[in-house]
Amino acid sequence: MTVGLKWIVSFCLIALVAVGGLFWSPITDFPNTGEFLSEDKIVGADVAWILAAAGLVLLMTPGLSFFYGGMVGKKNVISTMLQSFIALGVISMLWVVVGFSLSFGDSIGFTINGEHYGIIGNPLSYPFFSRVGVLPHKAMASTIPFILFALFQMKFAVITPALITGSFAERVRFISYLLFMVLFSIFIYTPLCHMVWHPDGLLNKYFGVKDFAGGTVVHMSAGFAALAGAMVVGNRKRPHHEPSNISYVMLGTGMLWFGWFGFNAGSALSANATAATAFGTTTIASASAMMTWIFFDRINKRKVSAMGACIGAVVGLVAITPACGFVSVSESLFIGFVAAIVSNLMVNWKALKKIDDTLDVFACHGVGGIMGMILTAIFAHGENASLLHGGIVVFAHHLIALLLVSLFAFFGSLLLYKITDSIITLRVSEESEDLGLDISQHEEKLC
Repeated sequence: MTVGLKWIVSFCLIALVAVGGLFWSPITDFPNTGEFLSEDKIVGADVAWILAAAGLVLLMTPGLSFFYGGMVGKKNVISTMLQSFIALGVISMLWVVVGFSLSFGDSIGFTINGEHYGIIGNPLSYPFFSRVGVLPHKAMASTIPFILFALFQMKFAVITPALITGSFAERVRFISYLLFMVLFSIFIYTPLCHMVWHPDGLLNKYFGVKDFAGGTVVHMSAGFAALAGAMVVGNRKRPHHEPSNISYVMLGTGMLWFGWFGFNAGSALSANATAATAFGTTTIASASAMMTWIFFDRINKRKVSAMGACIGAVVGLVAITPACGFVSVSESLFIGFVAAIVSNLMVNWKALKKIDDTLDVFACHGVGGIMGMILTAIFAHGENASLLHGGIVVFAHHLIALLLVSLFAFFGSLLLYKITDSIITLRVSEESEDLGLDISQHEEKLC
């Protein structure tokens, strides 16, 4: 079997990255800008909690692989699971080399009336994790080592492109997906991450967007990229299939729910009351959405199903993500209830079904993220923090930001799919699709 040029080039890039870090720091002089605090500012309890939270968030990506893998047909289980799992390797390396710098490096943007608003980070701020050490950062994580903050954020970057894979499952070439994943992370994820979570980010500093743990950065970006992907790749030859293993779906849901406590409560970046609140709201929103989904299904003359219960639970987790640290437990009940109904309607909307989003990623993550951000702008606590607390400007800014993020994620991803397809064809051949991606792409099969 002849090894294609694309695989040789990919291997050379991995080798270049692996060796490049050895030479970067010694030849680069980084000025001491006074951005770090002394080591005695580290709070042990915060370090312990964020270490645990980072591990929980990492677990979500294998959980997602089971969640998605159980939903697809038997000929595509391994390929679907691998598309999620491989993000742990690809994005982790990309994050160290340049992703963290683009997300949390010194802001590159524009200045209005003396105020600087960032769009993306300087790639030369922390390349190969240079200057990312044990000292806390003044502005971003003042009680934990900066390297712990960077690694915690890395887990968010890992799972975001993995979420997209459910939309084009069963018909995309593995090597093409790897290229798209890298392009998406650099050109879609990192600018959104910087604009929402960096202290000088445009959406944070100017629009005042409240996104506690990733409604816009993770779920909306993945949801709209998924919609674009399903449109570009096209429908499957046989779009209807029986889920291969519902028990995988239930296992994946449990792993996701468990890991989501680190995702949401960990985003407090401290072992404090806000983390405890986020833990509670995360639990209850998911429970509310799960029960709402199955009863709403029954009202609409569909059977109560394990699949429905699992999807409902995940929709609740998605919707509460941006709001979890800003709302009460009673409000999280309502958020889970509303999000489940809206996403359920979208999953079963005939017009949307014409687009073969294999695992309804847009209807669940995209729409769930949108609902979460809107409801955050309505219920978030604090003076002038939301619509119910006199924050009409905050609410209006959220709506504008949602529109901007939606357009950026959708059309940006659309362009990246086109670029990827022009370099390496996205879709597998008809023969490979009939055979199944497990065999045609990986020469493996489910026992």
